[in-house]
Amino acid sequence: MSDSTEPKPNATESTPQPTAQHVLDVDDLSDDELAAVLSTAAEFKQAHHANEPHAVLPNRTLGMLFEKPSTRTRLSFETGMTQLGGHAVFLGPDATHLDHGEPIPDTARVLSRYVDAVMARVFDHGALETMAANATVPVVNGLSDDAHPCQTLADLFTIYEEFGGFDDVTAAWVGDGNNVAQSFAVGCAMAGIDLTMATPEGYEPDDDVLARAADRGTAPAVVNDPEEAVADADVVYTDVWVSMGQEDEREAKLGDFAGFQVNDDLLAGAPDAAVMHCLPAHRGEEISHDALESERAIVWEQAENRMHTQKALLAHLLGAV
Repeated sequence: MSDSTEPKPNATESTPQPTAQHVLDVDDLSDDELAAVLSTAAEFKQAHHANEPHAVLPNRTLGMLFEKPSTRTRLSFETGMTQLGGHAVFLGPDATHLDHGEPIPDTARVLSRYVDAVMARVFDHGALETMAANATVPVVNGLSDDAHPCQTLADLFTIYEEFGGFDDVTAAWVGDGNNVAQSFAVGCAMAGIDLTMATPEGYEPDDDVLARAADRGTAPAVVNDPEEAVADADVVYTDVWVSMGQEDEREAKLGDFAGFQVNDDLLAGAPDAAVMHCLPAHRGEEISHDALESERAIVWEQAENRMHTQKALLAHLLGAV
């Protein structure tokens, strides 16, 4: 019979402290880790197309938090986890108490007891930082107002496939210096891709993003003339001008971005360039229908590659490769 005077275990004393690697932007990966993720993505894609199993995460669960909806993000992560032998749980904006009824740190701690990794698609990048600071499992940014690292991994992998590597590849970004552009700028610096970004005045990427790009390679050149940016480029990349949550800025932005559409006239300055777009596209705004449907467009490979690079990232973060 046990001595009733023995002290009871204190549950708070055994609470694990945050130790996991998080990917809130692409430069949370080292250069070697980036190369490893892209290499693993190639292996997973080849296996997928050959209908070969690559279930390296059996019985692992990914919690997917969505404040903002997305076709590609949900399908690519959910299908990807199935292919890896694991399971993904979708938690939409009305399915949790995230930041309305429960503080983000509490949500992060609870999720860490249930799932092996968290993917969060949010409005405020600060919410991700708070979650990562309190989670004991990897937190992956599925998109925030500042960054979209999962898209950049797919972009880099698509460029690697198209050109057989990154050596001597030049890229042009045309449009808004938004979250996708900012992660792409840092990713290009890490990969050694020569990037020029053309935005209307006032829409340039943040200075701290350019500084981070410089720290990991070479910062992109930033100009306000799309023709200057695309001249002889190997890749021309654009994204929507009006992002989700910015609908009230639509009319002003359409005026500010006049002349920045990726179309046949602009692409005449880069006759051999591949055309990229992270989707969804607003045809007739940032890109013409003809440019998106042309043989030079590699946007559908980009979309598929979201799944393979995310699988590789999760396998890396969970120690399966």
